Amino acid sequence: MYAYTDFDRQFVHARAAQFRDQLERHLAGQLPDDDFRALRLQNGWYIQRHAPMLRIAIPYGVLSSKQLRQLGRIAREHDRGYGHFTTRQNLQFNWIPLPQSADVMDLLADVDMHGIQTSGNCIRNITSDVTAGVAADELIDPRPYAEVLRQWSTLHPEFAFLPRKFKIAISGAKEDRAAIGWHDIGLQLRRNEAGEVGFQVFVGGGMGRTPIVGQEINPFVPWQHILLYLEAIVRTYNRFGRRDNMYKARIKILVKAEGQAYFDAVNAEYQAILNDDAGSHEQIIPEAELARVAASFVEPQGVTPAAGIDIFEGAAPAYRRWLERNVHAHRVSGYRSVTLSLKRLGLPPGDITDAQMDAAADLSDRFSHGELRVSHDQNLLLPWVRESDLPALYEAAKAQGFATPNIGLLTDMIVCPGGDFCALANARSIPVAAEITERFQDLDELWDIGDIDLHISGCINSCGHHHSGHIGVLGVDKDGSEWYQITLGGSDGSTLSGAAVPGKVIGPSFAADEAADAVEAVIATYRREREAGERFLQTVRRIGLDAFKQATNGIRRTTAKQTTD
Repeated sequence: MYAYTDFDRQFVHARAAQFRDQLERHLAGQLPDDDFRALRLQNGWYIQRHAPMLRIAIPYGVLSSKQLRQLGRIAREHDRGYGHFTTRQNLQFNWIPLPQSADVMDLLADVDMHGIQTSGNCIRNITSDVTAGVAADELIDPRPYAEVLRQWSTLHPEFAFLPRKFKIAISGAKEDRAAIGWHDIGLQLRRNEAGEVGFQVFVGGGMGRTPIVGQEINPFVPWQHILLYLEAIVRTYNRFGRRDNMYKARIKILVKAEGQAYFDAVNAEYQAILNDDAGSHEQIIPEAELARVAASFVEPQGVTPAAGIDIFEGAAPAYRRWLERNVHAHRVSGYRSVTLSLKRLGLPPGDITDAQMDAAADLSDRFSHGELRVSHDQNLLLPWVRESDLPALYEAAKAQGFATPNIGLLTDMIVCPGGDFCALANARSIPVAAEITERFQDLDELWDIGDIDLHISGCINSCGHHHSGHIGVLGVDKDGSEWYQITLGGSDGSTLSGAAVPGKVIGPSFAADEAADAVEAVIATYRREREAGERFLQTVRRIGLDAFKQATNGIRRTTAKQTTD
């Protein structure tokens, strides 16, 4: 993982000291709330429904055991003993008192962490493939490029106050595990016919009120020029994006409205930058700088290829299930990456206690050279596990509650915190997720249902990515009551799911006590209608939505006004 330089450390400590001064002046009544709000937001501090919420950046999802232990300490000493991993590979705390916030920023800086640009109308945390650098299908390691993008975008003076928040994802594998089509900018590393490295660039993706999949704006930008091309995209957006209406301020609205005219403006801006004296050098990102950054992303000391073994030989049924679902192929012979599931009964999806943080850090030190990853699906991953260590890791993970063999199955759902915490939410997400999880505890049944993405959002802001779920659940407000809209057929763009596409609404919303029944009816319909070997999404695409609509219509018991939101 990236090793902070002395400059990097001075930077985050200076930022923490600056925040402490701002906080002290605010608490003393010298800095009005409206002025302090913009300052705290760009350091990751929100005021949520019940208390301040801190969002901590975990760039491209890479985390050390030392950092995770520090997060566990913060959870114990300043929060209520737990945190929440998000779909953007960040961690959130929901109960830290504001007067303690500067102390927390110092603790983060001590382990090379911060909350810079995890909020506000700026370029947010750069996300990537959770298996970057270890995936068997990887073409080019995206982590050095993601780190270069992180450094470029951090406190970029031109892009600190964009029309709206801005998100970038990067993938370097055949399989898209970063959902790049659903981002403001999606980057796919590739090689051209000459073998040169560059980026296929997509722009204008996003969820929210208007779900739109990004469009290709350039099939190949040389890696040396990628910062210039991104600068052209964001600069053009900054110039022409809507600022009079926050619901129409995202770049996806500009791209949809202007189409080719926007693309032409971006490419003209890019050419102007290239023609400018400051951009005339052949290598805008010097090879020496990329090499310096890439040196942090070599294999950990002690990782050596070994002869592969049959990991399934003699495996007991429970252990075999874990191997099939939670253990993944690796580019280094004799190694695997392993998902630690954070999805089990009694624990909101993505939540992790302070004790679990310490336990996961211990597992990382013992089995994965002190490195972990945070996944888009709100789990943890150990990237450097010897195949010979898998039995011992399984027993240790099981003892800590991390070994549920449900990765990719129905209960491995993506869920936002919803109305239990978020001031923007229209409805609660966690109780719906808990009820569905409780109903589908039988592993034989889960395995029979097979691969399926269930995503739940508490409001139209789509933090639970309901649009890309094979089954999506969206909380809506009707006359002060919680209702839930069901969508089917969404995709994040992975090989399993096919091209990224938003799900379609199957009818009027369901009352709170009907939402889990509706999901159960959808699953029952799939099991009845599927053909041999057919996955859920394949069945939905083959038979259409009518059968699912009819099944869910039968469970509506509430007669209050119902509209399709």
